[in-house]
Amino acid sequence: MPVHRPLSASRRPLLAGYTPPNIWDVVVFALVIGALTLIALGGRETLQPLVVANRTPISLDPAVLPGYALRTTMRMFAAMALSLLCTFVFGALAAKSRRAEMVIIPLIDVLQSVPVLGFLSFTVTGFMALFPGQVLGVEFAAIFAIFTSQAWNMVFSFYHSTRTLPRDLKDLSDSMRLGAWRRFWTLEAPYAAPSLIWNAMISMSGAWFFVVASEAISVGRVTVSLPGVGSYVALAIVQHDLRAIGWAVLTMALVILAYDQLLFRPLVAWAEKFRLDPPSTDAPIPRSWVLDFLQRTDLTRRLWRPVQSFLGSLASVRLGRPIDLTPGFSRVWSSRYADWGWYALLALTGALAAWRAAAYIGGEVSLGEVGWCLVLGLITLLRVVVLVVVASAVWLPLGVMIGLRPRWAAALQPVTQFLAAFPANILYPLVVAAVVRFRLAPDIWLSPLMILGAQWYILFNVIAGTRMFPADLLEAAASMRIRGWTWWRKVILPGVLPSYVTGAVTAGGGAWNAAIVAEAASWGSTRLEAHGLGAYIARATADGDLRRVVLGVAVMAVYVVLFNRLVWDPLFTSAARRLRAE
Repeated sequence: MPVHRPLSASRRPLLAGYTPPNIWDVVVFALVIGALTLIALGGRETLQPLVVANRTPISLDPAVLPGYALRTTMRMFAAMALSLLCTFVFGALAAKSRRAEMVIIPLIDVLQSVPVLGFLSFTVTGFMALFPGQVLGVEFAAIFAIFTSQAWNMVFSFYHSTRTLPRDLKDLSDSMRLGAWRRFWTLEAPYAAPSLIWNAMISMSGAWFFVVASEAISVGRVTVSLPGVGSYVALAIVQHDLRAIGWAVLTMALVILAYDQLLFRPLVAWAEKFRLDPPSTDAPIPRSWVLDFLQRTDLTRRLWRPVQSFLGSLASVRLGRPIDLTPGFSRVWSSRYADWGWYALLALTGALAAWRAAAYIGGEVSLGEVGWCLVLGLITLLRVVVLVVVASAVWLPLGVMIGLRPRWAAALQPVTQFLAAFPANILYPLVVAAVVRFRLAPDIWLSPLMILGAQWYILFNVIAGTRMFPADLLEAAASMRIRGWTWWRKVILPGVLPSYVTGAVTAGGGAWNAAIVAEAASWGSTRLEAHGLGAYIARATADGDLRRVVLGVAVMAVYVVLFNRLVWDPLFTSAARRLRAE
């Protein structure tokens, strides 16, 4: 005889574990739908024909700024995604392969120092040829230009973090035979995450400095203005509209505050779990109201669970397992003869590139002008060195103080991001007017514009390095009553020196990059030029003279590589050797 069970009992397994949605789930759902809608609205205009887009000129009406801010933010986050991919590929490759390091690091030294307009001179025409008559080609050119102002700082950060990975953790991963892929996701990426997040913040902020150049594109006969905050600021500068500049600054501040609260502050709080040592008992743990809110909602957990499962499975794939090479092949591969062959290949490639560049430039540029360009490069180099030294003297001690006080770091995080993002060209009216009014020397008084955006690389990296400093060492120094200059020289400076070098290298590259807009400042019809390589490249770019652009970029590359190889590389190698546990 069949047994009849109650209806409620038969339904119970279907409802087991079910949690009805709460008010927080509704809010998250609305935010997700709203974000997708904004992305769709901003992306729709990128698919228009270029002729249609040109019919709508850039307006200085404050009502258009929300839409402009959306377009600019989408470009910056698209560039950030490319920068993160570039970081994981080239940063890891340079840290793990000595021969790849010999190519990648000098190349990044050059690329981070080449002005954005130097990239635009060659890429605008190429991207427009890929998408003829479409806005998408110009959008890709703008995204690529923003990418060039973001990526190199992040690559250096990941490379330096991987180089300073503690020896015992490396030995442990080798004994577990994790392989390159699993070790990357389980050890190297988590270890580098805190510093990388801080460098991503400064990269996002630094990109605002070059938004004007990337959205208001003018290379030779090609002039295109994409809807965005950068083109809005460029038009306001041309029309002497201080009111419009004020609206742009306010919009930029609100956007920075939004992505700081919604993205970077949650990431900083989340990355605390990757610290090698627990923070001291009296140090507050970084918190984020957005992260706390998301952790309370059941909808977020349901949406994140399959993504987390997929990422975990992907990170667990056994790729790049150690290969047992034959003894003969291993000896040949690691011998000095293989190194000599690699050096010869690099030298041959460099000589071929130099010969082609000389053949391209020599048709119109005299040897005397090349010599003058070298002199201009030396002048700009002296400016960069002086400005980095002054910025280091200010921000190194302040960065240590902020990093040792998490409450200060949390409170000052959005403020420093806004100051780092503040475009120096907005200050051109004041600078140009002051130089003309008081008859000051442009060679001196235009120089500070070069470091306004670049100085923050030093501050952010020092804060990140101080936050990662082991708390037990600080407590040991306090118990031994080590204070004053001895504390700075023996305790904190050796620990933060690798992070400082990362910031100083990128600050120097940023100053070289900014030289093209700082050494040739304009406000309406008034234009001031300082003697230097940046003004030379800016003039050649405006004239559409690609040969002189190539000459200026080549001279800049020579100075940057030589200075970094002779000064920063030995300093970082010494600091990393002292910091890493052997």
